[in-house]
Amino acid sequence: AAATTMYKQWIPNTNFETASNWDKGRVPCASDKVHFEKNKAISVFVRSSHVLMDLYLPLNGEFVLASGAGFAAFDGSWDPSCDSGTTVTFTDAEQHAWFDPTLWQAVSTGRELEPSGRIFSVDEERVPCQHDDVVFQPETSFRVNIDSSQQVIHLRSISLMGQELSSPEAWARYLRGPLAPLQFHGNATLQVTGTDCPDKSGCACGNAPDGHRICAALFRASGKQCPVPACQSPLQPLGHCCRVCGATINLDFTPDFDLQKYRDRLVQALLSQPKYTGVQMAISKVHKAQTFLGIIPRSSTPVIQIVLVDDGTEAQTGTTAEQMAADIMEDIAQHGEALGISSGKMDVATGSTFSKQVGSHPSSRVTAGTVLGLLFSLLFLGGILFLYRKGKLR
Repeated sequence: AAATTMYKQWIPNTNFETASNWDKGRVPCASDKVHFEKNKAISVFVRSSHVLMDLYLPLNGEFVLASGAGFAAFDGSWDPSCDSGTTVTFTDAEQHAWFDPTLWQAVSTGRELEPSGRIFSVDEERVPCQHDDVVFQPETSFRVNIDSSQQVIHLRSISLMGQELSSPEAWARYLRGPLAPLQFHGNATLQVTGTDCPDKSGCACGNAPDGHRICAALFRASGKQCPVPACQSPLQPLGHCCRVCGATINLDFTPDFDLQKYRDRLVQALLSQPKYTGVQMAISKVHKAQTFLGIIPRSSTPVIQIVLVDDGTEAQTGTTAEQMAADIMEDIAQHGEALGISSGKMDVATGSTFSKQVGSHPSSRVTAGTVLGLLFSLLFLGGILFLYRKGKLR
C-alpha cells in the first residue's frame, strides 16, 4: 500500500429492503410469509415499515430499525401488487468473506492527480491493507466472515453506521457490544490501530499470508481459473493471482525514496500522456523472496513493484506497457539517485515475437538444473577422491 491511507468500502449488506437478500429476488410483501433461518446469526437493518402475513425470526439476531420503520400484521385485505402469498426466505450471508476482493471497492480519496480507472491494485491489495480505513456504509447491516491465516487483521480505522472508530480503545468497546458478534464471525480478530504507514517509502499491504484465500475467492466468483494470457512467458506480479502481459519493474530504493511522490511523478509525466491512454498501472511496496543459488529460500527484502498492463490485442498485447516501462527505466537512469532509487529491473511479456525480457541490472540466475548438475559433479569427484584415498582406485 502507498504511504497515504486508502479507503476500502464493503459492498454487500443484509438490509431487509435489498432484493438480492431474498431467495425470490424481491422484498417480501403483505401476503408473504417471511422466514429467517432459525440457527443463523444475523443483523438486519430495516429502513421502512412493512406489513407481513407471518414473520419467523432467528434465535440469535437483531433488527436495527430506522426512524419510522417497523412491522405490522397483514389484515387480509387484497393488494393487487402482492398476490403471491408465498414463503420468502432471507438468504445465507455466512459466505461473504473478508478476503474476497470482489466484495470490496476502493473509495475515492479525492486525489486529483489520479486518472480515472488507470490506477489499479494487485489482488492482495484489493482487500483492506494494514494501514487502510474500512468503511461499512451508513444505514446498512452486514455479516462478514473474517477467517484468516493470521490471528489478527490490522486496520487503521473502521467506520460503522456513520461512526468512525480509529483507536484501539474505541474498537475494543464496540467489540464488547451486542452487534459485533452478529456482524463479524470467523477465527481471526480485527484490530484497529489508528496508525498511518510510518514509512514514506510505503508499507507492504500485509495480506500475503491470506493470498491463497484471496485467489480462491476470485476464482470462485468468476467460476474459472486464470485466463490464458495472449503473450509469451507471461509475468507473475507479486500479490497478484494471475499472470499478466505487459511489464513489471522492481525498484531497490534508499531512505530518500518517497512512494507517493514517485507515484505522482509517474502519473503526471507518463501515465497522463495521450499515447499511454490504454495503460493501467499498479505501484506498491512488496516483499520479494530471496533465495540461495536460485532455489533455497533465504529471506525477503522490500522492493517497489510497478505493474503495467494495456488494452492491446494479439501481437500488440503489452507493447504500449513495454514502451512506458522503457520510459520509466530511462527516467531512472537519469534521475534515479535524486529520487532515492538505487536500481531497477524490468521484465516484459508481449504478444510480439520481437519483445524480450530486459533489465537495467540483469542478474545471472543459476537454474535449478545447473545447481543439481553442479552438486552431482561435486559428489562424483568426492567419491573418486574417497576411493583413491582408500587405495581402491589407482
